[in-house]
Amino acid sequence: MKDTFASSAAERGLQARSDLMLPEHRSFTRPRRFSTEQNDRITDAEMVMDEGIAVSSTPFRDDVDLPAVAPRDLWPLLHEQEPGKDQHILEGSQAAEDFRTTDVSRAFDLLRTRLRQTVKQHGWVNIGVASPTAGCGNTFIAANLAASLARVPSSRTVLMDFNMRTPGLAKALDMDASQTDNLRDFLAGDVAISDYILRVSDTLAVGLVATAQPDASEILQDPATAASLTEMRASLRPEIVLYDLPPLLSHDDAAAFLPQLDGVLLVSDGTQTMAKHIAECERILDGQVPLLGVILNRARASSIERF
Repeated sequence: MKDTFASSAAERGLQARSDLMLPEHRSFTRPRRFSTEQNDRITDAEMVMDEGIAVSSTPFRDDVDLPAVAPRDLWPLLHEQEPGKDQHILEGSQAAEDFRTTDVSRAFDLLRTRLRQTVKQHGWVNIGVASPTAGCGNTFIAANLAASLARVPSSRTVLMDFNMRTPGLAKALDMDASQTDNLRDFLAGDVAISDYILRVSDTLAVGLVATAQPDASEILQDPATAASLTEMRASLRPEIVLYDLPPLLSHDDAAAFLPQLDGVLLVSDGTQTMAKHIAECERILDGQVPLLGVILNRARASSIERF
């Protein structure tokens, strides 16, 4: 069973399609994750299809003791930075207004709604956006999906650039990452949340990277990283945290971070991704984290189903 969305943006020459494909029955076993309170409980989940996006008939649960006093809400205290005018993703530019009228933008809204329904049903928060190889456009997908999520009133979305070897989120959003280029220190617990995370709007915050980190895999496997991200979620209270991840097949960075995720969206490129690439990614994800769907970017016009 497939559920497909397709569209095109003339300015960028892009066509996007979401192929949300999973076997109708599939089991995943969740590994233990680092927690400052206690280890999370491992549960098995049988994956089923629900209107084109994979959901779990037995949702994962995080049985962590809640603190007696809830952490202070730091969202209003985040430093604000407006995106530049040289981008089409976030509001504030003519390009963004024009993009909102395209089929591609409507496709992202459709993906947003299905994702929100799924994470709300299972209490999930951490969603990774990855690709098999470099150049598939997962930063484009992650940024546009975050922008679509942020258009929901009274919501909160955090978008993190975790492609540390080749960060590109700041450029895509036309934002200055140099003032808060301390992801390593933030994950180590040496920089306050409000000194690193930037608030773009009342509903969207971002964590940017300006300087490449060649030891990204080691940073992501450090237990301090899990602790810092847990604290961030408790303090900012987002509905969804999107992680723009590096290619799954290029390095072990993304694989090292899988235990921290509740689900993964895989971005394939219609001009370069092969079936064997998808199969290898499924093998890496199997037993680690649910594959929520496969998004086909830069699809050929002849392969797009019209509605």
